[in-house]
Amino acid sequence: MIKAKLGAVQQRSADTRARILAAARATFAREGYERATLRAIAAGAEADPALIIRYFGSKEGLFVAAVDFELRLPDLSKTPSQKLGATLVKHFLARWEGDPSDRALQILLRTAVTNEGAAERMRNIFARQLLPAVSQVAAGGEARLRAALIATQILGLALCRYVLKLPAVSALTADEIVAWYGPTVQRYLTGPH
Repeated sequence: MIKAKLGAVQQRSADTRARILAAARATFAREGYERATLRAIAAGAEADPALIIRYFGSKEGLFVAAVDFELRLPDLSKTPSQKLGATLVKHFLARWEGDPSDRALQILLRTAVTNEGAAERMRNIFARQLLPAVSQVAAGGEARLRAALIATQILGLALCRYVLKLPAVSALTADEIVAWYGPTVQRYLTGPH
């Protein structure tokens, strides 16, 4: 009996925490970090604002949990060398557009331009995740520079497509984006400088 009650309490707690995270992601994506309020997030989660502090400690703690993001990059060493650029671009598109509730990268991108903590988190994601993948295949031992140049393309695309929503970029199909961006990313990976 006690185990069942404890299990039910733990499940309600997990459900509340998940609702708060979902509301935080939606609010941070819409408002950015600075304009998002704990009260608005709590209202979106249909929860007491005190529960945000209980589960996450602070707005910053909630933000960190909301933007926990894994790129889940493919193993580029197993990709034919002439398809590396297209593979990366396809992967990023699938990662961003695959799960509408996963807005972590969009939140980070929107917030990083005005918040140094978010900018550092973005830098860490690309250093910890993109750099090792690029190091597997980069020409000329310039993996750090090549990864940074790829990031300029990928983040620029994300900014224009998902945050600024430039009509011409937003209207492109995934295949069109791969056709436009794939060769540039390919050159950054394997081409001469």
